[in-house]
Amino acid sequence: MMLPSIANPGLVNLFDNKARWNLPDYRRAGFHNLHTTVRYALSMRAPRVLPLRKEIDWTIGERPDVARFLAMPHFSAFIVARDQRVLYEAYAPDFGPDKPHSIMSITKTTLNLMLGRAVADRLVNLDDQVCKFLPEIGTGYAEATIKAVADMNVANDFTEDYEDPQATIYQLDAATGFCLPQEGQKEETTRSFVCGITGGDLVNRTGEVLYKSTNSDVIGWILERASGRALRDWLIEIVEAAGLEGCFHITCDRDGVPLVCGGACLSGRDLARYGLLFARKGQGIDGRRVGDAAFIEETRRNPGPTWPKPRDWMRYSRQMFTDGTWVGHGGYGGQFMLANPDTGTVVVYLSVLENRSASDSDFSGPLVKMMSELALQV
Repeated sequence: MMLPSIANPGLVNLFDNKARWNLPDYRRAGFHNLHTTVRYALSMRAPRVLPLRKEIDWTIGERPDVARFLAMPHFSAFIVARDQRVLYEAYAPDFGPDKPHSIMSITKTTLNLMLGRAVADRLVNLDDQVCKFLPEIGTGYAEATIKAVADMNVANDFTEDYEDPQATIYQLDAATGFCLPQEGQKEETTRSFVCGITGGDLVNRTGEVLYKSTNSDVIGWILERASGRALRDWLIEIVEAAGLEGCFHITCDRDGVPLVCGGACLSGRDLARYGLLFARKGQGIDGRRVGDAAFIEETRRNPGPTWPKPRDWMRYSRQMFTDGTWVGHGGYGGQFMLANPDTGTVVVYLSVLENRSASDSDFSGPLVKMMSELALQV
């Protein structure tokens, strides 16, 4: 007897080319539970932990610029840390210090550490073309340099406008297990998808960031080819150097390739532990080193294109945001992680925007300003 089935209701695209977990009515629960929602995922945990102790400075929470963002309805978590001290932390009533949260594109920053190591070890040159390592790649990336790809400085046919339900970013979701393929459509993998991206003149002539998450998946694939090491092994090294206490969850495709463009989920404290790697320029616990100090310094001192207004005071560089002082990254839905290597301070903000596009530059710009000033002053 054949027992009939139905498509998994949590993963079917319902409106605006989004699965139920990513619709505004369900998104907060979706981001707080993404590690158990997506189709495929990996989990890693460090054997030794960076201990964090509270030394709370309550004046941080009394600052008007901080209080404003802690009072927003989409707020989940806020942490300020330096060395092994938590200088301030706050959580929403439905969240907490041990609960994982999707960090979306903050995941891209792992590639800054990996690429820095690969450049220092002379496994890759930033001026190399993508096709040197990925001869099967399509016209959207083949002749682009690794530097241009890492700096979000490539023009091709992939689009990432979250206001547009037909943007190709939403087609990527099925390949990464964020949703089900359309009826009758073959399920792709992340790498088969990026191979299908087309392009002509790949030179970015706008002078502004052309943000494409698939750039990160291309960089990750290059690093595997150049090093002979699986991305999973690179990530384990980072997790252990950061001394994470809880699990580092990361979504993957059906081939088990980690979604380095935006698949990680971490607790707020563990995201702070991870950010401290950048504050220490790649120095991990127990003498472990990931990334490369010179590469991190070059990331902020020699940045790539600017963001469009009103965020044109920030630039993009080697899978990081920077203003020349701090390095960090934002995430779809309202997250940001910022590290200031000069002061050794990390600031983390987790939230879940419940508007249609899950993005708002009028929100994120002032948020980053607040975080950067805090990292400089406390």
